[in-house]
Amino acid sequence: MKQALLAVIFVLATAIQAAWADVYPSRPVTLVVAYPAGGPTDSIGRIMAEGLRAGLQQPVIIENIAGAAGSIGSGRVARAAPDGYTLIFGNWASHVVNGAVFSLQYDVLNDFEPVALLASQPIVLVARKALPPNNLQDLVAWLKANPDKASAGGAGVGSANHVASVFFQQQTGTHFQSVPYRGGAIAMQDLLAGQIDLIFDLAASALPLVRAGSIKAYAVMDKSRLAAAPDIPTVDEAGLPGLHVLLWNAIWAPKGTPKEVIAKLNAAAVEALADPVVRKRLADLGQEIPPRELQTPEALAAYHRAEIQKWWPIIKAANIKAE
Repeated sequence: MKQALLAVIFVLATAIQAAWADVYPSRPVTLVVAYPAGGPTDSIGRIMAEGLRAGLQQPVIIENIAGAAGSIGSGRVARAAPDGYTLIFGNWASHVVNGAVFSLQYDVLNDFEPVALLASQPIVLVARKALPPNNLQDLVAWLKANPDKASAGGAGVGSANHVASVFFQQQTGTHFQSVPYRGGAIAMQDLLAGQIDLIFDLAASALPLVRAGSIKAYAVMDKSRLAAAPDIPTVDEAGLPGLHVLLWNAIWAPKGTPKEVIAKLNAAAVEALADPVVRKRLADLGQEIPPRELQTPEALAAYHRAEIQKWWPIIKAANIKAE
């Protein structure tokens, strides 16, 4: 009798969940951006929010919950109801680096349901205009001849800028000072003023200044050139093959979100990424969209796991800890 009752309850619960999923979404969806408004991640998140709106037929509201390098907003979503109405727009820094740098109250891999890999941008190594070296190999030689005399700015310990600079030093045998700032924009102001020498910067924020001739670019830290900046060589072409640092963006839902809801969210994301207007706006920010076969939840899960396996040993070996 008890088993029969449990079976009935299970069937009813399944039917209710299926019916609920059929009408999802019936109200606005919140997309949490775990970084300040106006920054590069926020800009990409807002483009995607507008694109998702068409597929979901509901408003997608951006909520900026900044702090602790993206871990505060990510943690909020990890603890949110798994109903598909609260999502996180995260990236390589928030969902890979933070897991090795911070003591988190959530698991960056296992406390989220992957929805879709959206777009990525490589780190671009840029320098103050007057820095003597004119190409990447000359820069490495100059840094080796002047150990600890150069300085590289970034958005704090454990930021994408910082991890990229540590990786660069490990791979090239160079040594220079890391100067932490409260944000990338402040670091860039000092680069423009000649107060620091280098920034391992996001393409979205570096390219406008490179185009204007205000700073110089040595290389794109990826295996292929940027469509938005075809004149900047890759690290492979410039003599440092494999020195790749890619800041990718993705959407996750809280763990336990029904598969039917994840499927609807993924379909909306795929539709948005196919929209010519969305694609152009992302390209203008130096973003590159992954091929269709990499836009699935399963592809994001596999890629996310592989990135953790690659970067955590590098970060931990360098003893990078949040301050």
